[in-house]
Amino acid sequence: MENKSISAGRPAAPALTELDFQRIEKKEKDLGTVYRRSVWKELLKEIGGNPMAIFACIFLLTMIIGALIAPFSPYDPNAIDLPNKFQPPSAQHWFGTDEFGRSYFTRALYGGRVSLTVGFSAMLVTICIGAVIGIFSGYIGGKLDMLLMRFTDIFLALPSMLLMIVLNTMLKPGMTTLIMVLSLFSWASVARVTRAETMSLKARDFVAASRNLGAGSLRVAVHHILPNIMGPVIVAASLGVASAILTESSLSFLGLGISIPHASWGSMLQAAQASILDRPMMAVYPGALVLLTVLSFNILGDVLRSALEPKIVK
Repeated sequence: MENKSISAGRPAAPALTELDFQRIEKKEKDLGTVYRRSVWKELLKEIGGNPMAIFACIFLLTMIIGALIAPFSPYDPNAIDLPNKFQPPSAQHWFGTDEFGRSYFTRALYGGRVSLTVGFSAMLVTICIGAVIGIFSGYIGGKLDMLLMRFTDIFLALPSMLLMIVLNTMLKPGMTTLIMVLSLFSWASVARVTRAETMSLKARDFVAASRNLGAGSLRVAVHHILPNIMGPVIVAASLGVASAILTESSLSFLGLGISIPHASWGSMLQAAQASILDRPMMAVYPGALVLLTVLSFNILGDVLRSALEPKIVK
């Protein structure tokens, strides 16, 4: 009875007003304990402090612009002009001409158009398939998780390059076939990453609170799980583009990618084999473009990983 009377006699705690919250926030800023941050500011900070990242962004932007303006080139990439074959670099033909007199610079631009289109398209399909399977496998769990992960393990264990060669031989060569084949053997690693992130997030308090408020599994997965795993997914996407471009170039080099006479960096490397001892620059140009593009995407992936990882901003 005495405790009740004492507690009853205590004055009620005053309710916090908007001004009080502003004071608390200001105090937190002064103490350097604010956890909110801008992703764009972090990304620009990471890029600005890394010369390699600046080079990667400039190079990729240049390649994307070059691929977009390729149709405006005054030269037809497939037009044969035998009297002008193997011309050295000049003001008209920056990379010279190939064995059929075609503008090598124009063909390099069209090759970049093919490689970037295949890379980005295969990445989008890969991310969509891998993210859907990984989220629902990690969130629902149980027998569905076991079934989906064993299915994923099968694709991870397959000799993907060998099967890509077989499928490209059986199917009609073209850009659609390349995108389909590359996506078929690339989604498994993304599914593994998204599953691990989902299993970590579903044990968090905000997910439990959403379920207690009556949110269904689909709503929780789409509105709470997916936005919180976008960091690893974006990093996987940047690395996936690089992997797709490299694989497409390898298949085209083997004659199983873009069909002749259409240009791609891999097919240009294949054609350069016949004259590599006399004219090595015919292989250097497309090879350097593949190297720098893949390297730039890998550097960009490292920058994104550093910018998107959780940290306290002071």
